[in-house]
Order: sequence, then C-alpha cells, then structure tokens
Amino acid sequence: MFGFLPINFRFRKKVSLILDIYHCMLEEKDKAMHPNQIAKKTGIHFGEVAKRLDSTPELFVKLPKRDGLTKYRITTSASARTEEETEEMLGKLAYRESLVLYAFGTMVATMLIIVVLTIIPNL
Repeated sequence: MFGFLPINFRFRKKVSLILDIYHCMLEEKDKAMHPNQIAKKTGIHFGEVAKRLDSTPELFVKLPKRDGLTKYRITTSASARTEEETEEMLGKLAYRESLVLYAFGTMVATMLIIVVLTIIPNL
C-alpha cells in the first residue's frame, strides 16, 4: 500500500524477523554466518534474511569475502548489550519509523484538506 513512499522502513513490522536472526547468531558464538545458514536455522526465506542483514548495520556487520562467501557477524556494540537492551533498541527504532509514517500521513491529509477548503468557496 505504501510502496510509493520515498521512505524505506527498516524496522517497522520487521522486528521479529531481526530478532530471530539476532538470536540465531547469538547461538553460534564467535562464528560468522552466511545468510543461507541463518535461513536454514530460522526458517526465514533466504532473500529476506539477506535483506535484513544488509539493512541493519546497527546489529550486523558484513565481513570481507573469503572464498567467495559473504558472511555476517553481530557488531561489537550489539554483542556488548543484553538481549533485553537489544529488543528495547529495536522497539524504539520501529516506534520512530511509525512516527515518521504517521507524520507523513498527517501531512498528506492536511494538504488534501487545504486543497478542499480552497476549492469549496469557488463552487
């Protein structure tokens, strides 16, 4: 529905997917993982896993290619946080994105009201 928006929502309605990937990577301590490995363990589609890993540099870092494979790890700052702190951070980021969406919707509605109010007197 909102595919025409110039805004890319990285966290809104995707927190559970990101947390699943995060928990999967926490289980494999000190091990870099390929998106295919994560997809197999979590049951999330490979394309979605790769997209989430690339779009969340706050949690995941892309390692240099070795043997032609791109692997990811949890960032140092994310590994220093507890799971509850990470969940809270993701919740706040999703909430901020929701506020941006609501602000954009309010602006569009206000513009429509202004247009209607300028047309009505001329009728």
